[in-house]
Amino acid sequence: MATNTVVSGLEIKSLHSNKRSGGMNGFSLAIALLASTNSILLGYDIGVMSGAVLYIKDTMKISSVQQEILVGLLNVASLIGSVASGKTSDMIGRRYTIVLAAMTFLLGALLMGLAPSYTFLLAGRVVAGIGVGYSLMIAPVYTAEISPTAVRGLLSSLPEVFINVGILLGYISNYALAGLPSHINWRIMLGIAGIPAIAIAVGVARMPESPRWLVMKGRIEEAKRVLIKTSEAEAELRLSEMCEAAALETTTNNKSVWRELFIKPSKPIRRMLVAAIGINFFMQATGNDAVVYYSPEVFKTAGIHRRRYLFLVTVTMGIAKTFFVLLSALYLDRFGRRPMLMLGTSGQALSLAGLGLGAFFLGRSETKPTWAIALCIVAVCADVSFFSIGLGPITWVYSSEIFPMRLRAQATSFAFSVNRLVSGVVAMSFLSISKKITFGGMFWVLGGIAVLATVFGYFLPETKGKSLEEMGKIFEDKEVDSSRDIVGTSMSRR
Repeated sequence: MATNTVVSGLEIKSLHSNKRSGGMNGFSLAIALLASTNSILLGYDIGVMSGAVLYIKDTMKISSVQQEILVGLLNVASLIGSVASGKTSDMIGRRYTIVLAAMTFLLGALLMGLAPSYTFLLAGRVVAGIGVGYSLMIAPVYTAEISPTAVRGLLSSLPEVFINVGILLGYISNYALAGLPSHINWRIMLGIAGIPAIAIAVGVARMPESPRWLVMKGRIEEAKRVLIKTSEAEAELRLSEMCEAAALETTTNNKSVWRELFIKPSKPIRRMLVAAIGINFFMQATGNDAVVYYSPEVFKTAGIHRRRYLFLVTVTMGIAKTFFVLLSALYLDRFGRRPMLMLGTSGQALSLAGLGLGAFFLGRSETKPTWAIALCIVAVCADVSFFSIGLGPITWVYSSEIFPMRLRAQATSFAFSVNRLVSGVVAMSFLSISKKITFGGMFWVLGGIAVLATVFGYFLPETKGKSLEEMGKIFEDKEVDSSRDIVGTSMSRR
């Protein structure tokens, strides 16, 4: 491999006495923002589909089961993109994988907007889903690899920020286009998603490549130039770490990536997999996507029937989500991943319990008491806000930063494929299960899962302040009593 040849002649400096002084500059912020804008596409689809599906039901006369399939199919289809994205990004680079994601979504958006039938609409959802799968994996990985250590949490959480911006734009689109004829408005709602996809593809093509991918390919000088632009103060240190890690990995490990991950993983790798898969599972199993997709159905049950009012409530929910994910991103590098995660999941558990209580009384009452309607609205906004503090941004950050360089793209793509699978299953079963156990019962189940997510978060190691090359140390093969021991060990090595 080219890395062996180049790195063998590279003098690796001692890292133990060096301190990290690099922070965020305008260039690193700009390219992280540009890479993360790809996530707007998923967010917009989630937000706009919650309203568009009401008009699709009117136009195409589909059943509730067909509605669930339509909504959830994008998430299931994104499995294809998520699984393929790891290998693709290792072959053609992180940057061009983002371009591929945007162009695939563009094709899906056009197919959905022009769909003459339900079957054609499903085909568009599949194509768009593949693009979403690519973008969900590659945006946080690229951002994590290019970000200075001190602000990696902030920059790596930007994809979730843009997902929430996209959701808000989708809600606004629902509200703005609700007055058009029902056979036209949903087509415009879905089709206009192609416009930002074109802009993203053009912009991302001008970004630099990930320095870690360049090092993997032996293109050391190119990597150095990118690092100087993103964080000149720590460029030499980061380049030395990357080259040392690349040299170690290529000389000591000739196993295939999938064999190393799943057939004979070391204990640190196994712990990384459990952490990444677990956090991705809980991100979707707590039901955030389903709550967003079906919030109009929930509010209809609460007694809000006019569609413009329904969409106005969802716009309020979108504003709350966007505000709190920005707040989380700003403080993630100060307070750490683990405390923010536990705050978010415990808040979700309480919010879902309150939402279940309100929905329970509304389902049994003919008069629709005002206090129960208000409780449902406040609880939904609180649930999505706590999600935006914890599981929303931290899942992308944590999953993309913990794996070693040689495994990062494909391990992260596998973890995100679990994310997409669980999201699809929840979205495609939410209404059916709710009819069996009521909305109130469904929200109580989701609240119980949020409690389990809080317990899971307690046992995760903290990664704040560590370079990507240092992540192995906090998952290393040592007997520990709890995550507090792991965190304490990692902190003492700073």
